[in-house]
Amino acid sequence: MSIVEIILGSVLLLASVALIIIIILQEGNQQGIGVVSGGADTFFSKNKARSYDAFLARATKWFAVAFVAVVIALNVIAYYTTPADSVEATDSTSVSDQVAETTAPEA
Repeated sequence: MSIVEIILGSVLLLASVALIIIIILQEGNQQGIGVVSGGADTFFSKNKARSYDAFLARATKWFAVAFVAVVIALNVIAYYTTPADSVEATDSTSVSDQVAETTAPEA
């Protein structure tokens, strides 16, 4: 595992945890039902909720884009660093030849 894979894996972990937290903090579509905050509906809380919800919506989009980009980058790196013929490189004899060698009586 290379340094780039470790760094991207760490970024992926942080982005996924941040995405989960941001989604949990968002207000529901129904009035007065918040997963975490759920306070009283005053004038100040309504205006604060609009800007706070807008911030959480933007943050969700950015962390989702970062999550998808890191996943794609890790898959591309894994694809190009894994040898294409890794299965054939281990043994060049076929299975039937291996079975014949192990079951043939010694003369």
